[in-house]
Amino acid sequence: MRLLVATRNRGKLREVLARVQGLEVVSLDDVRPMAEVEETEDTLEGNARLKALAGAQGAGLWTVADDSGLFVDALGGAPGVRSARYAPGTDADRIEALLRAMDGVPDAERGAAFRCVLALSSPEGEVRFARGECRGTILHTPRGTGGFGYDPVFLVHELGRTMAELSLEEKGRISHRARALDALQPMLRALAA
Repeated sequence: MRLLVATRNRGKLREVLARVQGLEVVSLDDVRPMAEVEETEDTLEGNARLKALAGAQGAGLWTVADDSGLFVDALGGAPGVRSARYAPGTDADRIEALLRAMDGVPDAERGAAFRCVLALSSPEGEVRFARGECRGTILHTPRGTGGFGYDPVFLVHELGRTMAELSLEEKGRISHRARALDALQPMLRALAA
């Protein structure tokens, strides 16, 4: 059975491929062209649902889509659901904007969480959800060259390193997406059976 992962983001796709077994996984680049889904909802669940439904109905395949965000305590949860659109430009531009917004915030108040919601949709429109979270701290300067997004400034407490300093295997065990994929496993096993 084929499972569409509704993304063109190679980093996200690698994380999913490392966790999904028993299904042939394809991305948006592997199916007929589809329009990009605009993330118009104000929750991770809403945006993940939009993308999963569009992929499932457009490709006729069971589809998993995610919406993820960085929720910073000192910023009232920002950038949150708008993490990818927090500032125009590149990941480095968004990190710079985040660090400017946190200028002067003491270390003890720099707590944050990466959150992920996965939506799994059938071609007929049935949608199920799985969630994952990873807590950490926002550093004052980026560290590491791996990962993507805000990974270089997100210190994972339990490992003492940023997400960008972790191997794909390490990140695949503790990231918000990995934890959401773990929660999704029973649903995926049922599809593979």
